[in-house]
Amino acid sequence: MPSASSSQDDQRQHELVVVANRLPVDSRTLPDGATEWVTSPGGLVTAMESVMRTVDSGAWVGWGGSPGEAPDPFEADGMSLYPVRLGQEDVERYYEGFSNATLWPLYHDVIVDPEFHRTWWDTYLSANRRFAETAAPVAAPGGTIWVHDYQLQLVPQMIRAKRSDVRIGFFNHIPFPSVELFSQLPKRNSILRGLLGADLLGFQRETDSLNFVSAVRKLLGYHVEGMTIFVPGLGAAPVREVQVQTFPISIDSAAVSALTEDPEIRERALELRRELGNPEKVVLGVDRLDYTKGIRHRLKAWGELLDDGSIDPHDAVMIQVATPSRERVEAYRQLRDEVELIVGRINGEHAPIGRPAVSYQHHSFDRRDMTAMFMAADVVLVTALRDGMNLVAKEYVASRPDLQGVLVLSEFAGAADELRAAVLVNPHDIDELKAAILRSLAMPAEEQEEAMRSLRHQVMEHDVQTWAHNFLQELEESGDPEPEVRPAIQLKGDAPSEPGALDSALAQFAEVPRLLIASDFDGVIAPIVADRDAVQPDAPSLTALRELSELPGVAVALVSGRALADLDSHTRMPSSVVLVGSHGAEVGALPPWMQAEVLDKSSLAMTPQKEELLASITATLRRIARAHPGTEVETKPTAAVLHTRNAKGRGSINATESALEYAMTLPDVTVTPGKEVVEFAVVPTSKGVAVDTLARASAADAWLYLGDDVTDESVFAQLGERDLGVKVGAGDTAARLRIADTEAVRGVLQRLLELRRETR
Repeated sequence: MPSASSSQDDQRQHELVVVANRLPVDSRTLPDGATEWVTSPGGLVTAMESVMRTVDSGAWVGWGGSPGEAPDPFEADGMSLYPVRLGQEDVERYYEGFSNATLWPLYHDVIVDPEFHRTWWDTYLSANRRFAETAAPVAAPGGTIWVHDYQLQLVPQMIRAKRSDVRIGFFNHIPFPSVELFSQLPKRNSILRGLLGADLLGFQRETDSLNFVSAVRKLLGYHVEGMTIFVPGLGAAPVREVQVQTFPISIDSAAVSALTEDPEIRERALELRRELGNPEKVVLGVDRLDYTKGIRHRLKAWGELLDDGSIDPHDAVMIQVATPSRERVEAYRQLRDEVELIVGRINGEHAPIGRPAVSYQHHSFDRRDMTAMFMAADVVLVTALRDGMNLVAKEYVASRPDLQGVLVLSEFAGAADELRAAVLVNPHDIDELKAAILRSLAMPAEEQEEAMRSLRHQVMEHDVQTWAHNFLQELEESGDPEPEVRPAIQLKGDAPSEPGALDSALAQFAEVPRLLIASDFDGVIAPIVADRDAVQPDAPSLTALRELSELPGVAVALVSGRALADLDSHTRMPSSVVLVGSHGAEVGALPPWMQAEVLDKSSLAMTPQKEELLASITATLRRIARAHPGTEVETKPTAAVLHTRNAKGRGSINATESALEYAMTLPDVTVTPGKEVVEFAVVPTSKGVAVDTLARASAADAWLYLGDDVTDESVFAQLGERDLGVKVGAGDTAARLRIADTEAVRGVLQRLLELRRETR
């Protein structure tokens, strides 16, 4: 039984973290109502079992399979499992919707028409973020995170934004379409950028790898050399190299082959033939009930062979296993109805008394039963219209150590690249498919043995463990992870710090001889408002700052993303309070006692080239703003800012996405996303640098900073032992203390003023 684990915050130690849509275990409800977790039989689980045994600590992040609240992390089979919560709406929109009604048909050559719904995309985005937020904290510094499949294509980029110190791999288990098909996808560029967060991208077939590289080159315009993609960093961040390679997945072939030695399975194989009336030949199809698998084409070919008398139903029987799949998706419900009608017609017209012409099985079978079926089958039909790999083909080969049996394999399945000794067929050509079936039924034993020996060599030598180890070894050699310098998140959620803890920290801080007290403006000193020009700062807070600035040994600063002139007009602070605008790019007058030489003015100088660049950025942002009503562009001496707070409908999301996409083309610009704002600065700035510089210029022994936005985290990230970081409002933060709102800010400043006066 799996055991309970400690919280995620205590588990940031896993050398390898696998991220997949599903956990490697399935829940089972016991008679007493309790939940038991049992290992899933899937190929990915099998592949990772051996890999996980080679690392000191492995973890798996995924959905437990049932909508609702996720259970706490737990241990199973030597792995730490971290369940991700998906509600009923998430399942409908993220999984059944965007993943399986949009991406799946598009990636499988539009066999059925994909559906596009913006609400599905929104949920896909939020679900991917949930997976990323669960996975990022649990990887050890310098560890490896391996993300799997089309449901999670945004996760690599999301993890990279949080953990630049880890190696990130992504493997796509299904085909990747041609650029002509992929171009139909709304949010196509977001998908590509999400995938390019990885250091190594793996695909099943060489064609898939080439399709992806072509899409990146055509749609994003990134530089490509061979199978290496050069991904520009956001703003001034460096270019990254992303490797694209082909890694055809396989099965645990030795385990499958070993099952054929089990006396019970051998007997079950013989029993299956007896149940079918001991026909001369048994033909088998094993598939999920999916329109990509070519089940209708296969049945049509079989039916026509019976119609024209090429096959005698007394001599040959077909078994079709169609495992239930995605039955809430309309296309799958229609497919089931069609398949069952075809099977009914064939059996109605051709089945002898007491036995079927087609034995149709619409349910799942365990591994032992499937092995028995493979051993009983003279011919296996794998006629997928499009398939990433198709492991049924490899399982059949591994199940035939007797070197008998014939594999009819679609040339559109990934397995066709490796299993060249199979009878390859175009399943769209019904006449060709019929001829392949007849050829297989008549193939001499010697020819079967020659082909099967070649097939088994490929399958037994290239198993799933080899696949996994090859991918991880290549990933280890890819990328150049940055040392982890960001501090661990100190506070999560929105609960304010205990009043006693806050007051104790302020009292200790007030005792320090020389202090710097700095604060953000919007959301801290002044409540956030829709109209930026109508902002009303809290008067008592401003008064407290003024009075603090007049005390001996105290330096005070307001550090804002606003332009310096704008900040000055809304605060009217005396010269004793330093005003810093544009995230540090603009510094106002300094008190005479502050060491002005510490401030590096040269980095802030505007040149004709920077002025030209700023003008171009401003023009582009204005074009984005015009396309999204309610957004606006603010100009500063060294920056241009896109504000999306008042955008209509989806305008805020879409405008921000456009701005960040544009930012990827600007190698010499500091881009700072914030709350409904994206700032483009042509000089290197951050609030963190500004506060650090002010602390040195004022010779402060410790500093306190109040901030509410993601832009303030650059300050909290450099907290020293004696420094205080106070987060205003909700959100994960590196600050050590949290208060609720601007009213609480007033209380902090007034209390600090009181304490400082008492010390003097």
